[in-house]
Amino acid sequence: MRLEGKVALITGAARGQGAAEARMFAKEGAKVVLADVSDQEGISVASEIAESGGDAIFVHLDVTNESEWDSAVRSTVSSFGKLDILVNNAGIWRRGHVLETSIEQWDDILDINAKGVFLGSKAAIPEMRKAGGGSIINISSTAGLVGSRTSAAYSASKGAVRIFSKSTAIQYAAEGIRSNSIHPGPIDTDMGDQVWPDAESKERTMNRVALSRIGTAEDIAYGALYLASDESSFVTGSELVIDGGVTAQ
Repeated sequence: MRLEGKVALITGAARGQGAAEARMFAKEGAKVVLADVSDQEGISVASEIAESGGDAIFVHLDVTNESEWDSAVRSTVSSFGKLDILVNNAGIWRRGHVLETSIEQWDDILDINAKGVFLGSKAAIPEMRKAGGGSIINISSTAGLVGSRTSAAYSASKGAVRIFSKSTAIQYAAEGIRSNSIHPGPIDTDMGDQVWPDAESKERTMNRVALSRIGTAEDIAYGALYLASDESSFVTGSELVIDGGVTAQ
């Protein structure tokens, strides 16, 4: 098992990419803490993992709240003894060009997508130090690499995640703490349903993908699994683009 003996905390784990990561990490031997604001869905996924023979618990976490982060990390260590892996997966998407974006919308997106990553890293690093190292995996987006035609605030937030990941990597490499970002392209999740409200818009997106399909949550989970495992022990400050070739064109 690729994550045997490791403990992982995954945000946004009640559905979509976060749930896929939680299931995959548990299958590969990790003890997993699922964190989300959607309590019932998160509890259901954690119960499913436990019933399948994995080790998993759920904790309520608003990623914009520092005290809730501290509580989530304490619960992780109290339950499983340490923290090795943090996946900052929680995020939101809202449509809006620059002139259409309100201050409230900007703050909401940046708070969850960028400040949540900062607070999570800040809460996790002290425990990773105690564990002798760790892996922080921040879910960014291809919108953090290139400009977006649909959402200015979302692109800004994901660009911030990309650079923050690199700064974290440089600052804590000497302590064995790695930090990398994953940049998904079009992925078939609930968030994707917001981006493509109809079949026509989804097909237009698919036509831009070199591999001619929309990605799955599992496609991203496999990338996170690599970065969480010791197989990526020489990888930090890097960007893993999982987009079917969209940004290669």
